[in-house]
Amino acid sequence: MGLARRRRTLGYSQEKLAQLLGVDRTTVGRWESGRIAPQPLQRRALATALDISLHELDALLTPPRTASEERPGQQLSDPPKAGDPDEMIRREFLRILTVSGALAALPAEEAEALTAGVRRGTPADFARMNSHLWQVYQLARSKGSVYPVVHAQLTTLNEALAGKQRGNARPLLSAAADLFQLAGEVAFDANRYADAAASYALAASMSRDAGAYDLWACACVRHAYVDMSEHRYRQAAQILGVAERLAGRGDKALSTRHWVASVQAEAHAGLGDLNACERALERAEEVRELSPDSVNGGWLRFDGSRLAEERGARYVRLGRLDLAEETLREALQHTALASGQSLRRRGAVLTDLAAIGVKRRDPEQAVFYGREAVELARASSSGYIARRLRDLCDEFGPLSRDHRVAELGAEIATLSTP
Repeated sequence: MGLARRRRTLGYSQEKLAQLLGVDRTTVGRWESGRIAPQPLQRRALATALDISLHELDALLTPPRTASEERPGQQLSDPPKAGDPDEMIRREFLRILTVSGALAALPAEEAEALTAGVRRGTPADFARMNSHLWQVYQLARSKGSVYPVVHAQLTTLNEALAGKQRGNARPLLSAAADLFQLAGEVAFDANRYADAAASYALAASMSRDAGAYDLWACACVRHAYVDMSEHRYRQAAQILGVAERLAGRGDKALSTRHWVASVQAEAHAGLGDLNACERALERAEEVRELSPDSVNGGWLRFDGSRLAEERGARYVRLGRLDLAEETLREALQHTALASGQSLRRRGAVLTDLAAIGVKRRDPEQAVFYGREAVELARASSSGYIARRLRDLCDEFGPLSRDHRVAELGAEIATLSTP
């Protein structure tokens, strides 16, 4: 296999490569045989260890298995693992689908699995329930705990949609677009990127059919996060450009366009463009001029309260550590005082502060903030914080020779990613 050949060319045994990546030797063997594929975070680490790009790694990975090669007991309908080449192609297709809103282009079996349902309920009932679910999601320690209720609500909503003519169902389509965005958020937090992408694609399509431009723009923004989770910043910038145009056709009293600008700043930071990042942040700051009614607490929650931590994170990405640290310390104080503060938000700020320590080769700062972030990841079962911390490990470099940093890395390795 190509992967095994590349490993041997570099002089690695399976045991040595497994040790470098923090996985079992049998895992490396299963990658090389094509029985499983590396997860997204593992792909980056594997590509680095093999001194190749992610694109080159994709070419080395074994093509998807045929049905006869499935593991005993595995259902043929099981989704491919994140990181499989065919899985990545599917996510790219869904990203394009989100832009076009072409639900009809989905394979029939996938569309049926995601939209199948039966009949009942009123738009007002669904709007109230969706609003409640977003509040539960925001306050939940473990985001995955919300999924069973979201699934039940989707089933009931689809029952109602099945009894409506397409042209008469705009309020229900808006409610469905809202709920699919929440379903996508739950999946994204659990690192289930394909499920998140599918949910956002459906949300975009239904928003289009409902004529709800702000909803549609928000679905595109959330889809951009799927790209940025794998450092695909150019693709994210493309879809955010679509979101910007959609928000321009939406309700000017809402904060949609400001949220788009805030996330565009993240994409620009990923591309290393400080000036574009600063301009986008300035547009996002204009949200403070809007009334409190500019957000709905559900699919649109951007009110500017997170701008300090977001600005700090952008500066970390750009390597402006002086600007980043001051901003993030201020954000950390704010998150400590905020009532009902999201553990995920605080964990992200702590991880960014730890990253500053890593970049400065300051083991004390890296470990101090990193350990607190680990505790929050455990308390919340957040795949998002775990993913951020594992990205942090990729940057340890020579600092990993410090026993405190090595211990932190071992703690991070124990975090589960649902």
